[in-house]
Amino acid sequence: MSLELTRNFSIIAHIDHGKTTLSDRLLEFTQTVAERDAQDQLLDAMDLERERGITIKSHPVTMFYPAKDGKTYQLNFLDTPGHVDFSYEVSRSLAACEGAILIVDAAQGVEAQTLANLHLANEQELTIVPVINKIDLPSADLPKVHKQLEDIVCIPAEDAIPASAKNGIGIEEILEAIVQRVPAPTENKDGLLRASVFDSIYDNFRGVVSYVRVMSGSIKKGTRIKLFHTPKTYEVKEVGVFTPKMTKRDVLNPGDVGYVIANMKSSSEVKIGDTITDNSHPCAEPLPGFKEIQPMVFSGIYPVDTSDFEALKVAMGKLQINDAAFTWQAESSVALGFGFRCGFLGLLHMEIIQERLRREFGMDIISTYPSVIYEVTKNNGDELIVDNPCMLPDTQVIQEIREPMVKVYLMTPADYIGDMMKLVMEKRGTLENTETIDDLRVMLTCTLPLAEILVDFNDKLKSMTKGYGSMDYEHDGYRAEKMVKMDILIAGEPVDAFSSIVHRDKADYYGRHLCKKLKEVIPKQLFVVAIQAAIGGKIIARESISAMSKNVTAKCYGGDISRKRKLLEKQKKGKAKMKAIGKVNIPQDAFIRVLKND
Repeated sequence: MSLELTRNFSIIAHIDHGKTTLSDRLLEFTQTVAERDAQDQLLDAMDLERERGITIKSHPVTMFYPAKDGKTYQLNFLDTPGHVDFSYEVSRSLAACEGAILIVDAAQGVEAQTLANLHLANEQELTIVPVINKIDLPSADLPKVHKQLEDIVCIPAEDAIPASAKNGIGIEEILEAIVQRVPAPTENKDGLLRASVFDSIYDNFRGVVSYVRVMSGSIKKGTRIKLFHTPKTYEVKEVGVFTPKMTKRDVLNPGDVGYVIANMKSSSEVKIGDTITDNSHPCAEPLPGFKEIQPMVFSGIYPVDTSDFEALKVAMGKLQINDAAFTWQAESSVALGFGFRCGFLGLLHMEIIQERLRREFGMDIISTYPSVIYEVTKNNGDELIVDNPCMLPDTQVIQEIREPMVKVYLMTPADYIGDMMKLVMEKRGTLENTETIDDLRVMLTCTLPLAEILVDFNDKLKSMTKGYGSMDYEHDGYRAEKMVKMDILIAGEPVDAFSSIVHRDKADYYGRHLCKKLKEVIPKQLFVVAIQAAIGGKIIARESISAMSKNVTAKCYGGDISRKRKLLEKQKKGKAKMKAIGKVNIPQDAFIRVLKND
């Protein structure tokens, strides 16, 4: 197919605005999928995606559309995730396109993530085709959405295509708009091979399968290729496109989106965003836009059965090739044994990885409380990066601890602005700006610590605004704060799995909460067990587990009272001795229950 008849486009939108449903309709209309194979969420290959109703991985597909001008166009379409945790997936996919369909819900209007994804598309200088979806809903308000498009997004209302992906309304108009408005790809005049890797998967039988967009030159079976970040060379074994299943082709030409299978065997050999070029005639420099993705959230993942350590290591290596943002390295814990310190983009990303380890690899795992990266300056001027509370040095040698901040954009109905401001202050945030979007909604711009929005911020936002609030965030540097390391002592012994870095003002509350939780799950011993939360040498919270009681005088029927006293005294001495030398063995399920609940 010639370059003039090729169009590369993506779909971007807020969560639940109908990206996946529109994808299904486009595939049906262009007859890319036979009627007998058609099903909902066709491009969502993972069970997890189907169950949760979200898109986690980008899915490319090649369609052929006979347009009204009498020509047949090749449309390379990349489905993208909508959740903020997967914005890197979105940006890599957009880099492989010339245009993007921007979906806006006819009832909900422009949301926080709509704007965030639009900014990503504008950074790549893509042509935007606006689509107002769900026009068949009783609550659809087209005049309001038209006004929002013009006021917030600066897109003329007449450019927007009204559609209903569910009922197949406006699908042909969308395809015609892609053909007419989205520009054809352009090729570098030197004709050297340049292909951008925007995703990859691991196949048990064929090794690494790289998803690529060919910018210039061509790639076919037998071509010897190299990537810029590694000195190795590879021989191409197979190339092809997605229809949406992998379909073998003889060659991938400029503008094509497809897959390349070379003799790559391990997960570390391909990096998302890297450039493939011909080994014998390489291009001088890689395509712009490649950057190593930095994880924002860290958590320890340990096998429940320590003998599964090696199997877990293999599983993580295979997962990493499908997910450039997931990082891991081995670590050990006194309480939990050998495991891994893992980095994620956010809490949903962490949840998805853990669930995939359980389902796809049958791993039985336990994870520690999530933490973020702190920058620490010591008294002697040394700088440290701390992602694990156990690595934080003693308070006496620390000059300053800086925690990561995020700029959060909250879109909420005006009625709930008071509740939102209260939630932001509760999470140690500051309100920077308030902007009225329309008669009903406002956008609050706030600065918050990343650690505070990790666990329950989005849940509270949704419940406070009855589901109408939405949020997006971006990294906003580091700020010095009164951060302290809080240890949990059980019978005087620190347990590293429960250590955490918290703000001093919230340490007392969190310490009491954790001690109370542990009291419920640790079984009774033969002596009183103290559960304490400590900062440095200072105890800030305590709970006690009472000792097991045994009636040692049960066999004494009447007789002299001194005999009973002797037995009670002997029991008392035994308990005192046990308290002095006794150890508390915390059962594995106690860790699982506390860490999972938190």
